[in-house]
Amino acid sequence: MRSRAVDQIEHPRTDHRRVELRHQKRLGKHEPQRTPALIKAGVAQRGVANLRALLRNAARKVIVVACSLDVEKHHVDRTITTCFDGCAQALAIGNLPRRGVERCCARKRRGVLAPACVADVIDNLQRSSACGARECKHATDENDQAQKAGMHAVGRFCFAEHNATKRTLAVMSSNRLAQETSPYLRQHAHNPVDWFPWGPEALARARDEDKPILLSIGYSACHWCHVMAHESFEDATTAALMNRLYVNIKVDREERPDLDHVYQATHRLLSERGGGWPLTVLLTPGLMPFFSGTYLPPAPRHGLPAFRDLLERAEQLYRTQPQQIERLAEQLREALERGEPGAPTGARAWDRQPIEAAAATLAAHIDPVEGGFGGAGTGPKFPQPQRLAFGLAHVPDPVLLTLRKMADGGIYDHLGGGFYRYSVDAHWSIPHFEKMLYDNGALLALYSDAYLQTGDRRFARVVEETIAWAEREMRAPSGGFFSALDADSEGAEGLFYIWSRAAVQSLLTADEFAVAGAHYGLDRAPNFEGHWHLRVAKPLDAVAAAAGRTLEETNALLQAARAKLLQARAARPRPGLDDKILTSWNALMVRGLARAARSFDRSDWLASAQKTADFLREQLWVSGRLFATFQAGTARHRGYLDDVAFLLDGLLELMQAQFRRTDLDFACALARLLLESFEDTQEGGFYFTSHDHEALFHRAKPVEDNATPGGNGVAAFALQRLTHITGDPRYGAAAERTLNLFDAHLRQVPHAVPSLLGALEEFLVPARVVVLRGPLADLPAWQRTLAQRFDPHTLVLAVANEVEGLPPGLAHPPSDHVAAYVCVGTSCLPAIDNMDELLVALARRGH
Repeated sequence: MRSRAVDQIEHPRTDHRRVELRHQKRLGKHEPQRTPALIKAGVAQRGVANLRALLRNAARKVIVVACSLDVEKHHVDRTITTCFDGCAQALAIGNLPRRGVERCCARKRRGVLAPACVADVIDNLQRSSACGARECKHATDENDQAQKAGMHAVGRFCFAEHNATKRTLAVMSSNRLAQETSPYLRQHAHNPVDWFPWGPEALARARDEDKPILLSIGYSACHWCHVMAHESFEDATTAALMNRLYVNIKVDREERPDLDHVYQATHRLLSERGGGWPLTVLLTPGLMPFFSGTYLPPAPRHGLPAFRDLLERAEQLYRTQPQQIERLAEQLREALERGEPGAPTGARAWDRQPIEAAAATLAAHIDPVEGGFGGAGTGPKFPQPQRLAFGLAHVPDPVLLTLRKMADGGIYDHLGGGFYRYSVDAHWSIPHFEKMLYDNGALLALYSDAYLQTGDRRFARVVEETIAWAEREMRAPSGGFFSALDADSEGAEGLFYIWSRAAVQSLLTADEFAVAGAHYGLDRAPNFEGHWHLRVAKPLDAVAAAAGRTLEETNALLQAARAKLLQARAARPRPGLDDKILTSWNALMVRGLARAARSFDRSDWLASAQKTADFLREQLWVSGRLFATFQAGTARHRGYLDDVAFLLDGLLELMQAQFRRTDLDFACALARLLLESFEDTQEGGFYFTSHDHEALFHRAKPVEDNATPGGNGVAAFALQRLTHITGDPRYGAAAERTLNLFDAHLRQVPHAVPSLLGALEEFLVPARVVVLRGPLADLPAWQRTLAQRFDPHTLVLAVANEVEGLPPGLAHPPSDHVAAYVCVGTSCLPAIDNMDELLVALARRGH
């Protein structure tokens, strides 16, 4: 039985922290709690007898949820969790015992029953008393003010308002999240929890009712988010407690990374350990955090408290110790402010010391046997493509080892292509099976560069198969790429991807199985809970030698086997797809596709990159503002620093694959947006949120590279390059101010900011810009030759004679033949019209 890590963030300063939880017993299939449509459609117009029949029939098929603090559980074919016993004495469902509810505290708020109570259904239909609880606090809308003043309607019977049927059934069917576009939020639309999305309504409710906020942050592909939802949020008893004590807000961290960044930071301070998902934060109505945790079990285990017990204790703390909470919040705010870089005292005298120190640290921390970051023999291991990309240019050998181990390991999908999120072990064998777009976009660029440096066909295969997977499984009809594939299918992690030996044998010929079985380890012991997850166990040339076959014949058998297995796998129930389109992650795909298109001379990959960039410009760039998400035909949430910076960087890469004036104009518009809406013009650097964003508990300037690059590093890197292309000094000046602001990071923990190190390198020695001018038909041959060089600090832009109105950095004269202009800063060599001479000139100078 293998271990499985809790979903967690990567922290460069501490590498991979020890995971908090280990493998939990595999969950079986589970249906979400919901009320069938037949009940919702039919009850309002029928009498008590028909209602009784409907509920009796439904009880044998689904879980029916209503509300009570003293929830009784009865078993027919499946569990019924209701307050029928006390509130609905008029009903007779099967042979359920009559015990009575001692206390019913369900109440109606602003036209919504939260949680739902069948008492109101009966009351509406019979126009008579229904509850039967000895003490009832059912409050009508008209009685809200009296209720707040403590004047509760207490008695043996309660009289719900006349239209409660419709409201009750609506809550029993779904909550507010059903109206959201986020797949993660919609996953919780049928919870009995009275969820709100983050917004003015929820925050006002907390203030008006003086209730603390339970903020739950996760994402759709998060395995442990599913576990906690199953154990707690789908449980009526837990939901009733949450609804009584808290205003409950559910957030998709991919839609609202601003909230996730803030409360992950406060979590690390409160808990003194790494963050992760699901993240549960308890806030005051003023958004001050006073408790934070990741996964919380329903019963005490692994040193963690029971979720319900914690909720009750925390709510008592909120009521009884408000001054302590206020002091804690101020201490948190001060600690977060201290964590931000201080105002620079002046321009820095930069040198290469941070670059050299980061390269040495990186080399020392890569596992010398299996590659990847972490001590030899320990896991989990994350790809960390930003750190590897920096290392490829400075300490290539351990990075290339890592990339080969990843390509052979189970973190890579050997049938369908694409990388999973991370490996739970040191050998890259067993992954956490979710696939994220951002990982694969960044790894496309990295593996393309590795191929240029080595010519290793294994790297080329990874790039080709990963792009094929993205186009096949992640491409949205609208033009962008979807976000993620879940780790789970049919209630079990990895089920879509794993195999039994018998299943593989049944699909392949004997010769095919002999090759595939040896190559992927099917002739060895199972590696995943009695099954096999495919990874390279024996190199293909060794398989060929052992079988006495040629390598070409062996590879043909392997490819035939792969095709058959992939076809069979495609017929299985698929993992969940998060079908929202995120600007920042699509920008990483634009960059990766464009880099791959240049490296491998693939016009189809270039077309894919341009299609994605055009979609982002046409659908998410609205009236001079960039939006962060696209779902159901609508752009939502104003863009964050990562959205703007990553897309600017991606466009600079795309223009090198094929220059388009629309891409340059878009890049300049994004650069102006960075300066106008995100830059701190006094102290330097860029805030994660724009100047007109809603006020949050803290406003950060993120710089460290984690699963995705640090926004400030990418912004500084891209702005410097745009200055060289356009000749506009404003962009370079903003980049320099950013470097000066993060002086401490560069001096003390340079390995944590590889994206910013890229900007520092090109500040010390400006990027070389090669501009090709000439007839359109003659330019591609020159581009192809130059694209075969691994030179990360050289930009090549081929601008046809027909393009006019160019900025100063590109405005070299047209020519009847290809002429190359090699420039560093404001200094350019004379025009070169011979490729051999150009290659010699480029070889003279390096970084």
